[in-house]
Amino acid sequence: MLKSLGIDAEIIDAEADADAAVLEAVELAGRLEAERDEYLDLARRVQADFENYKRRVDQQNVELRARAAEQLARELLPVLDAGEAASAQGMQDAAAIYNQLLSTLEKQGLASVAESDVEFDPNIHEAVMHEEGESEGEAAVVTEILRTGYLWNDRVLRPAMVKVLG
Repeated sequence: MLKSLGIDAEIIDAEADADAAVLEAVELAGRLEAERDEYLDLARRVQADFENYKRRVDQQNVELRARAAEQLARELLPVLDAGEAASAQGMQDAAAIYNQLLSTLEKQGLASVAESDVEFDPNIHEAVMHEEGESEGEAAVVTEILRTGYLWNDRVLRPAMVKVLG
């Protein structure tokens, strides 16, 4: 019977060791799952940060290209003025080049401000001459364009120099 007790004690010890090993394995699995979840969360945050960074860089590149195009258009204004003057003097070759340049720039976002008989808008017009109107309450009207103004994608590159009535 003593021998039987020794075997039973060994079995009990083995079961206790097995239970402890199972408990340790469960705890380890829990820690590993928590660590895995932390790494997955970190990976998701890094991925989101990268996507935001990429979006921000793309937006900055778009803005940089837009500013560069606007600056180029601004630097071409004297060329447009010269072409417009040459065209007005009947120089056909210069007029053809001017019209082609103007057409190309208009496709990219350039718009001329050269209409007369429209209400004066201080955002796009610069009044350099003024005539008194017949009545004091009427709005100022552009009567003559002295220098063409230009917009680039709805932003003023240069206001039109105008003569106003009213």
